[in-house]
Amino acid sequence: MSVPTPVPVPVDVPPAPPPPAPVASSSSSSWPLGGLYNRFAAWRKALDLPNPGTVENLSKESKQTLLNNYAFDGARADLSKSLSMNPMFQVTHSFHLGSQASPPSYHFGAMFANDKLFMHGNVDNDGNLSARFNQGWSTNNVSKVQAQLSSTPGQSFVQLEHDYQGSDYSLNAKAVNPSPADLSGIYMGSYIQSITKNLAVGVETILQQQAPGLSDIGAAYLAKYTSSDKSWIATAQVQGPGILQASYWQKLSEKVDVAADLQVMAAPGRRDALATLAARYELRMASFRAQLDSTGKVSAYLEQRFAPTFSFLVSGEIDHFKNAAKVGVGVMIDSSSLTPEEMGMVPPPGVPAVPMPQP
Repeated sequence: MSVPTPVPVPVDVPPAPPPPAPVASSSSSSWPLGGLYNRFAAWRKALDLPNPGTVENLSKESKQTLLNNYAFDGARADLSKSLSMNPMFQVTHSFHLGSQASPPSYHFGAMFANDKLFMHGNVDNDGNLSARFNQGWSTNNVSKVQAQLSSTPGQSFVQLEHDYQGSDYSLNAKAVNPSPADLSGIYMGSYIQSITKNLAVGVETILQQQAPGLSDIGAAYLAKYTSSDKSWIATAQVQGPGILQASYWQKLSEKVDVAADLQVMAAPGRRDALATLAARYELRMASFRAQLDSTGKVSAYLEQRFAPTFSFLVSGEIDHFKNAAKVGVGVMIDSSSLTPEEMGMVPPPGVPAVPMPQP
């Protein structure tokens, strides 16, 4: 007798649940233009535009070649002592005498800096005190405070400033002697944006609030063009009615660079212009600068480094139209107690090299 084969009973399998519906992003649900903004941000990032730098440093390269921030007359001595490198702590004594333009003076300064903090203070023989304080909140956010207390009326001030540098733009806000009571003071704001890999344009506004109901506002327009290999930079700045400033800087070789600066004022009732040409030659242990301007002044500046801790300075200027001349000599001595290895350490990142305070 055969046994019947059992027949399998079909089992009902529950259907698979449908896939979850896509959830709309918060930006697109809360902001109708969120999708458009995201596409614009992605397109802007794909351009890979460089940061143009700050408006304050628009013509930094040409200023480093020109002699305006280096020339002096009389005798000068800058004595500094580095007590630490990380964090950086340094004190300076500066003497200046025999100048035709200013009386003899003495300055004492102290500087402290680490990865995010920079502090510098300076006091002279007349009791005038100046201080700078920079706080870096991140790599692109820096707050700055600068103040000066002077016995001369009208020379004391306080300045509050904040810098923000994006991937392809820079923002700056500044207030000089702001008063919370009546909002008097000087307020400035600037914005510069890279529109191509070589060209950046910007605008700077200034508001002078002298008293309630008495104010003045102005604007300046900026442009900066940098070559693809960064070997030359041209800048232009137009402010107010008929005021133009332009500069050009070019690196001819690893040791030689040149600069030109043009300032034109064509305001009603006053027309003036000044053109300046300068060159800098960097040697292994020396730096030489020469300058010629349209007023007939020929200037030269030599910094000879005999050792990492000792430099000899010579500055000269001849004014052919006024038949006048100025000569200055100076020394810079660093009496550091650090070892050569410590003196050769690279400064902390984000902390700029700060020159000796000028008298």
